[in-house]
Amino acid sequence: QPWTLFSITQAASMADPAADSKGSEAVVASKKHASAKTKATSKVDAALSVFQGIILLLICILAFSTRLFSVLRYESVIHEFDPYFNFRSTKYLVSEGFYDFHNWFDDRSWWPLGRYIGGTVYPGLMFTAAIGYHLLHAFRFTVEIRNVCVMLAPFMSMMTAIATFFLTTELWDSSAGLYAAAFISIVPGYISRSVAGSYDNEACAIFAMILTFAVWVRAVKRGTIFWGAAAAFAYFYMVLSWGGYIFLINLIPLHALALIICGRYSHKLYVAYCTFYILGTILSMHVQFVSFQPVSPKSPEHMGAAAVFGLLQIYTYFNWTKSMVSEREFKYILRMAILGAVGLIIMIVLAAISGRVPFLTARFKALLGSTSNIAIVKSVSEHQPSSWTTFFFDMQCLVSLVPVGLYYCFMHLTDANIFIILYTVTAMYFSSIMVRLVLVLAPVVCVMAGIGASETMKNYSNVSWKSLGFEFSTASADESEGMNVDQEEDVQLTEPEEKPQPKPSTTRKRKGKKNKREMEDVKKKAAPKKTRDILAKIKKSASGNNKIVRSRKKPVTPLTGVMVTVAFLTLFYFYTIHCTWVTSIAYSSPSIVLAAVNHDGSKTVFDDFREAYQWLKFNTHPDARVMSWWDYGYQITAMGNRTVIVDNNTRNNTHIARVGYAMASPEERSIKVIRELDVDYLLVVFGGKIGYSSDDINKFLWMVRISGGIFPEVVEAEYYNAQGMYTVDSSATSTMHNSLMYSMCYYRFGELMTQYGRASGFDRTRNTEIGKKDISFKYLEEAFTSEHWMVRIYRVKKDPILEEYIPAV
Repeated sequence: QPWTLFSITQAASMADPAADSKGSEAVVASKKHASAKTKATSKVDAALSVFQGIILLLICILAFSTRLFSVLRYESVIHEFDPYFNFRSTKYLVSEGFYDFHNWFDDRSWWPLGRYIGGTVYPGLMFTAAIGYHLLHAFRFTVEIRNVCVMLAPFMSMMTAIATFFLTTELWDSSAGLYAAAFISIVPGYISRSVAGSYDNEACAIFAMILTFAVWVRAVKRGTIFWGAAAAFAYFYMVLSWGGYIFLINLIPLHALALIICGRYSHKLYVAYCTFYILGTILSMHVQFVSFQPVSPKSPEHMGAAAVFGLLQIYTYFNWTKSMVSEREFKYILRMAILGAVGLIIMIVLAAISGRVPFLTARFKALLGSTSNIAIVKSVSEHQPSSWTTFFFDMQCLVSLVPVGLYYCFMHLTDANIFIILYTVTAMYFSSIMVRLVLVLAPVVCVMAGIGASETMKNYSNVSWKSLGFEFSTASADESEGMNVDQEEDVQLTEPEEKPQPKPSTTRKRKGKKNKREMEDVKKKAAPKKTRDILAKIKKSASGNNKIVRSRKKPVTPLTGVMVTVAFLTLFYFYTIHCTWVTSIAYSSPSIVLAAVNHDGSKTVFDDFREAYQWLKFNTHPDARVMSWWDYGYQITAMGNRTVIVDNNTRNNTHIARVGYAMASPEERSIKVIRELDVDYLLVVFGGKIGYSSDDINKFLWMVRISGGIFPEVVEAEYYNAQGMYTVDSSATSTMHNSLMYSMCYYRFGELMTQYGRASGFDRTRNTEIGKKDISFKYLEEAFTSEHWMVRIYRVKKDPILEEYIPAV
């Protein structure tokens, strides 16, 4: 009884007051020692937190400053083609407001069809820039909207570095988080879409993707509605920003499914996924471009998430049913459920075969790796498969550190580590199919490399100095030093003690199923220890343990520690040099302004594009319509402020094929399409004079292929010479020589001397002399040719005789 215990304790203390005094003094001393140790630990943790904050701030500064090469070398200018539509849309959003932007019908694109902007864009990028613009003006920073758009990508790269730090910290620890943040701040695979002036959707989307993953991992670890809702809102920002949200809405359900299969189901997973899926789906349907696709059977990209949501409900229901009924009844229910599931799958397959339910769309098949036969999809260089050199060029030494990070994640499996392993495998597969998706692979490569580099450096910095006469080791008392409070519960420094296995019973067993079952249990218990360890890493124990189990490593010799440290520092040094070179040379040159270095070291700037667009803006009628290939549509509309027939949206393959048909046909046949579309000017890009390889002659075969898919009279073989080669010299066919594209590019070019020692009309891009020089027009006339002949504009003659031509295509 408590009273008896108190009496005995009191009597003992009265019998020996000296012993009681010594005991109390020992307790007080122990408390003082523990308090002093706690204070010292808290001071060290605070100092480490401040130090990590300073390092993260320097990483953010590095991420921002390394992306300014294009601004310093050229000027504050928007890059590439698609960003010009985003810039034009942002200006409209800032000047007209939110509601007018969503109801905006653009009559300057896709003439005569037009385009409904609010329902055909992902407006997250525009919203982010507009909010930043209004915030800066609220604090009296009168910044032009163009400069906000130019600097948005470097700013978002800072936010991406911070998000990567938090993601890696949730997965591993803060030390690995700093490595990952430093890697992603300068990795070329991400810089290619985030330099100053690269005002494209990926600038915001990569940050939104990493933020969604970080919050999702925390939601699974915490199992609260709050973090599940936070993941849904981060996912909503991703849906607003980029069509690549499809990757997220399939990867997160895949993670949930993998946890169920591995036997790691928990109520935390149920709460996190159900909150994320329900709220995220409702929010995503508020984006007009997405609308009801997440719940539509016509969109198989979203069906996986819905299937996992339903499976999670069924799995939870069966767990509850199992606890409520007998084993025999549960087996019967399970048998009926399996039969029903098989029947449902057969019905879905039959419906897909009959065509009532689209099983896989062409876009989904292309993403899975099937060969796409759509010429306009294959014509885009970003849609080509990635070569091995692409991975080494865009990620350099990080490629070699990814297997190290995967090894550590497999050795310390948790729910979070299973997610990052799935992310790595899927991103590697999809990036090998489409070179554009290397952008999605770059963040997880940085995370895996950060984990691998951090753990390797920790292991080899644990140096034993006994061989040199010292009696201390550099191993810290707590290997989890530097981890945040949230992760301390997820880390275990020593191997857990194994529970003693019960010995096989020696009593006599009854014959039958029960005896057989017990014998199987004995065999399982006698399984090798290695097999049990592997299974224990995949499946959580009955106590719900989900910790990173780490064993203390033996100290290494000083020579080994120094060699490994020097090797890593050398590796990181060359990684920095490579990233800086790639950023400054390969990814910081705006396509709208070109530059070349002369033999004497001086620089020549080719500003022909802006020269031509300004000529259109100030020398043509405001309602003039311009026909060009779709690559230049956004730039003509944004800088020339003129109506275009097609642009980079590529929303109507037939309309683009008509333009290709006009370019591939002789002038007499092309004029019918030109008159039908009310075209006033035609624009072509030509690089034969200066050696510019991305001109329309090199793209001409794609125009032929795209138009040939709609108009059978256009045959690709007729544009090759007798040897089956595509050329512009005298061996080219008459079909090639008489095409409108050939005529517009090489008109008066035969009179031009382009290179010393060569005949007139020598094409420096194709490195050959053109075959047809006497070119003339009947229905067109030259209106403008830029300084270096890069952009040529032709006017459609307004002759009353032409009124007799009736559209006949």
